[in-house]
Amino acid sequence: MPNIRPIRENEYEALEDFLYHAIFVPQGHEVLSRDTIFIPEIFVYIDNFGKPDDVCFVAEEDGDLIGAAWSRILSLAGKKGYGNIDEKTPELAVSVLPEYRGNGIGTRLIGSLIRALRENGYSRLSLSVQKENPATRLYLRLGFQIASENTEDYIMVLDFTRSVSLRACGNIRSKL
Repeated sequence: MPNIRPIRENEYEALEDFLYHAIFVPQGHEVLSRDTIFIPEIFVYIDNFGKPDDVCFVAEEDGDLIGAAWSRILSLAGKKGYGNIDEKTPELAVSVLPEYRGNGIGTRLIGSLIRALRENGYSRLSLSVQKENPATRLYLRLGFQIASENTEDYIMVLDFTRSVSLRACGNIRSKL
């Protein structure tokens, strides 16, 4: 079972890999170029990471980082992410390397991030997810609710002030 811990400053550059793996590519579509992460609307999720409102947890196994969940308040820098709902709500990004998916690592990472955000006084967390992305089921199970949608994406919000929003599955419930 991987160790979940806060990211270290010397590991911030690993967020480039995790950002790339966080981009959902529907089945049957061509794999995206690694340079895709440098599109300004995408790169904003990791650009100059380490500001006071940036929070990140990583999953580490045998000394290797295999997953990350992080949040930022992008609007403070005058930018908006795909899941932006306001200037007070951090946006979630989560990524587990493909060969480690389906083992609950993403759930544990998100749980650690939620716990830290709650301890730091945040009341909500938002995200954007493509409707086809299987992770949508995870977010719903963790208590995220659909705030808005378009033809391809949902913007989802987890409200920490509602007890029902922490009805997460198994291990998370006991840790939150």
